[in-house]
Amino acid sequence: MKKTLVCFFAVAVAVTLFAGGAKEGGAYPNGPVSVIVPYGAGGGTDSVGRALVEAAKASFPAGIAVENRTGGGGSVGMSYGQHARPDGHIITMITVELVTLPHAGTGGDISYEKFAPVMMVNSAYSAITVPVDSPYNTLADLLKAAKGKDIQIGNSGIGAIWHLAAVGLEQAAGVKFTHIPFDGAAPAITSLLGKHIDAVSVSYAEVASQIQAGKLKALAVLAPERLPACPNVPTAKESGYNIAIGTWRGLGVPAATPGEIVSKLETVFINAAKSDGFKAFMKNTNNDIELLTGAQFKEKLATDNMLFKKLIETIGLSK
Repeated sequence: MKKTLVCFFAVAVAVTLFAGGAKEGGAYPNGPVSVIVPYGAGGGTDSVGRALVEAAKASFPAGIAVENRTGGGGSVGMSYGQHARPDGHIITMITVELVTLPHAGTGGDISYEKFAPVMMVNSAYSAITVPVDSPYNTLADLLKAAKGKDIQIGNSGIGAIWHLAAVGLEQAAGVKFTHIPFDGAAPAITSLLGKHIDAVSVSYAEVASQIQAGKLKALAVLAPERLPACPNVPTAKESGYNIAIGTWRGLGVPAATPGEIVSKLETVFINAAKSDGFKAFMKNTNNDIELLTGAQFKEKLATDNMLFKKLIETIGLSK
């Protein structure tokens, strides 16, 4: 009987550990850790998340792995993450959709206030891009033309971040664009290459290969300062338009997670983001590293939440 009970206990422990559960007691982390990526495998958020996890894996002796939970434009995975047990064993890649989808009424129950921000790892600002033989050679050229003719600017979907970026630019410049939505950035870029539209608002990383091939040119980035990936491309601010809009990626844990765990994760992942391997990956994929501490990230979430609330209201998409 004793032998049977011992065997049963051993199997139960093994099943618990295999399923990713943390052991009771002990210093954190005391069990396997999962990083929830709310988008599909192979995409930008997934690849950045996996590279960051790889760089941090030495700090998780019981293992750390990425888990893709897709759907709802990112809301399914982020909702799962915000409702996880607040012990640091479920970490979530949070993206700008955390502060855009709720205002459009498409985010389910997600809220930036339900997360304790750990750190922000990178950003990707809008790059206003045109065909290489376009008559518009500067952002000023494009905006001047928009005051007298119909300028069609493609984006990655109605209410998506690159649509909101173009809306922010037209408001800052006092012009009107015709916004052409596509199902993602790739088809918008394809349409631009075919010269069916005048410009696109997407990230620089998404047009970098076509720019390097001499088919497209970026007029400006809607960023606070010039981007390391494209230092020769001016910011909109340099043309007199104080506008900076883009996407970002970071990590968060449920709001009730103990502060000491959040602090430990912040240190681990900021160090991982500073590692040579991660920096090389980001450079090779035209992704810019922008590090914010948990406290800085918390401020950005609140600021961006208000920014996108107002933008979404102006285009009539607010819930």
